[in-house]
Amino acid sequence: MIARMLTRVLLFLLLVFVYLSAYSQKYSLEKSSVSFFSGAPIENISAQNLKTSSLFNATSGEVVFSIPIREFKFGKSLMGEHFNEKYMESDRYPKAIFQGKFLNLDLDDKGEQNVRALGKLTMHGVTREIDVTGIVEISSNQILARANFFIRLKDYKIKIPQLLWNNISEEVKVTVEFTYKPI
Repeated sequence: MIARMLTRVLLFLLLVFVYLSAYSQKYSLEKSSVSFFSGAPIENISAQNLKTSSLFNATSGEVVFSIPIREFKFGKSLMGEHFNEKYMESDRYPKAIFQGKFLNLDLDDKGEQNVRALGKLTMHGVTREIDVTGIVEISSNQILARANFFIRLKDYKIKIPQLLWNNISEEVKVTVEFTYKPI
């Protein structure tokens, strides 16, 4: 009798797990673009990274992404060297990571919708709460997320040498575009 009861409980738990897994809509990153732009009087600096990894749980709205810092590509190789060695210290802090949640996202509403992503961005060894507005476009087989936001370098303890103060803006514009596909 106890064995039969235990079998029923295990079968019930297995069915609940299968049910929850079937209705949990999880997405992985199909393609990505993370870029930044720093406008300054002497020279503009921009770079792009196409190697981000990310997961999105549409049921809960939770999203996480990881950006390998060394994968940013610059127009000039010397800019990339300075970026990795002097500013971002990429050997010490190899990734930027965002963990958060999309708010006010309606999965049943196909097309574009305005959303907020609220969470924690860890970069250069510093974790800070960020609140970003963006656009999510939902279609039958993918989700496209786009946003532009600004990062203040001092918030992440990224130091600009006094000699280069005119070369680098204290605030950097970040643009993200992620295309997710169902797992």
